[in-house]
Amino acid sequence: MKKYVKPFLWVLLALLLLSQFIRPARNQSNDQTHHISTKFTVPDTVESILKVACYDCHSNYTRYPWYANVQPVAWWLADHVNEGKRELNFSSFTTRKIAVQNHKLEEIIEMIREGEMPLSSFTWVHRDAILSQGQKDLLINWAQSGMDSLKAHYPADSLVLRRGKPAPPK
Repeated sequence: MKKYVKPFLWVLLALLLLSQFIRPARNQSNDQTHHISTKFTVPDTVESILKVACYDCHSNYTRYPWYANVQPVAWWLADHVNEGKRELNFSSFTTRKIAVQNHKLEEIIEMIREGEMPLSSFTWVHRDAILSQGQKDLLINWAQSGMDSLKAHYPADSLVLRRGKPAPPK
């Protein structure tokens, strides 16, 4: 059994070294055409919080730390960012249906209140993304004002997110 350990370690090392040349695409488009700020007022105080605590995973522009150049960490980060953007992307926010925009603002409030965002795995490394209660309240109030704005400009039934087929009439 011992005679297989050394060759296995050499193969593992070779694979690790080769993997350094296979890099995922970087999330660094700075296109702001459909950014949330094109439709909703985003005060500077809110924008600064979003930049530090949200945009790396929830926009089309990620600020990469040095360790994002090391595989397999870069693959994990790319997957993490892609998943975050699937859930909420501030850079393409206004391309979504009004009901989805309303729902996403509602989810922002819920996730912050429940302490689910920002993720602890993110704040563990990025200590500056840990939100104070004041920052949380600011984001919650901002998201609520966005929902209030939608409510004032659109019919109530257009703000309801419909999933799947409607129930048959009874």
